Amino acid sequence: MTAWAASPIAHASATAKIKALAFDAFPILDPRPVFALAERLFPGRGTELSNIWRIRQFEYQWLRALGGQYADFWQATEDALVFAASTLKLELPAAKREQLMAAYLQLQAWPDVPAALRSLKDAGIRLAFLSNATAKILRAGIENSQLQGVFEHVLSTDPLRRYKPDPRAYQMAMDAFGLPREEIGFVAFAGWDVAGAKWFGFPTFWVNRMNVPIEELGVAPDASVKTLAELAALLRA
Repeated sequence: MTAWAASPIAHASATAKIKALAFDAFPILDPRPVFALAERLFPGRGTELSNIWRIRQFEYQWLRALGGQYADFWQATEDALVFAASTLKLELPAAKREQLMAAYLQLQAWPDVPAALRSLKDAGIRLAFLSNATAKILRAGIENSQLQGVFEHVLSTDPLRRYKPDPRAYQMAMDAFGLPREEIGFVAFAGWDVAGAKWFGFPTFWVNRMNVPIEELGVAPDASVKTLAELAALLRA
């Protein structure tokens, strides 16, 4: 059962011309172990810490980009962790900070991902990452998940010194694939990324694994599913 789905007509129009898919990192890589680790390191406070950390993680990216003071995903994430701990008055010794940050290099794919990606490749669909995460994080996730050779391109926005939802970030997929935007589907994890991809003009598919409501940003995905397996079935229908 989907949390939200476009009409079947929208599904058909969005999927008919898809020749390639660009994925955000987190429809593919499961971030939950990072936040489970936070709870183990700070029993009873880890969930609260993680919630503040995640919000500030993206706020710092966007604020720095808007202010012309770029820092990459890794630095913004570490700064956000320090802020979150300070907010909750939690001691964050270097060892715990390093352990939490290192968890981003230990991410693995969600269980349904390998088979779904094979199904998409078998259907002739070209695949790429397009993420704000650093290339080091993305390549570690690929290696940890035994997904070597699956993605034609591993695109981090870091070389641009920009972050999605900047249109220049989404343009990277068009440049890499050499395809028009209507032939590239963007697969988002977060609602704000759904909006950014739709504003850019991509057919957009939301893998809403966390079952959260759609953002009130004036656009909606072409389809919403709970798993990548559901998306693969939709695109192969």
